[in-house]
Amino acid sequence: YAMLLSLIFLIVLVAAIVGFVFRHEIKTNFESNLNLALENYNVTGDGHSEAVDTIQRTLHCCGVQNYSDWERTEYFSQRGIPRSCCKNQNDCSEQDLKDPNKAKLKVFVHGCFFLVTSTMESKMSVVAGISFGIACFQLIGIILSCCLSRYITNNQYEMV
Repeated sequence: YAMLLSLIFLIVLVAAIVGFVFRHEIKTNFESNLNLALENYNVTGDGHSEAVDTIQRTLHCCGVQNYSDWERTEYFSQRGIPRSCCKNQNDCSEQDLKDPNKAKLKVFVHGCFFLVTSTMESKMSVVAGISFGIACFQLIGIILSCCLSRYITNNQYEMV
């Protein structure tokens, strides 16, 4: 049991170290994937478009760096900026969303990349605290299982 807990502890420790070391690459990959999701918005029919809409509605942002990122997409040439960028859903017409100058007043102007990464970084302390707590419980379990093993071994010799 102690060996199994030690193996799980090492796996979690390695995962945490790798995540910390490669955090900048994770940001770069996220940015490129978000750009790709904007380019393929409502084209492929998969869940990426819904994810983009959810991020934009929840974090009150639009595009990757700002709302003008949508101007480079195929979706913009057909329908304009998506409605998920609108500050007020009732006050956003399709004509407003097709004109970047009018859209600037009706949509969120800040990009989602900075908001998502800053939200993730602000929550990292909570994740680190929970991980540290779990690691402490695993270490206590390893120590107690070793003590139990030693106690069982010592008692067998006493009985004979």
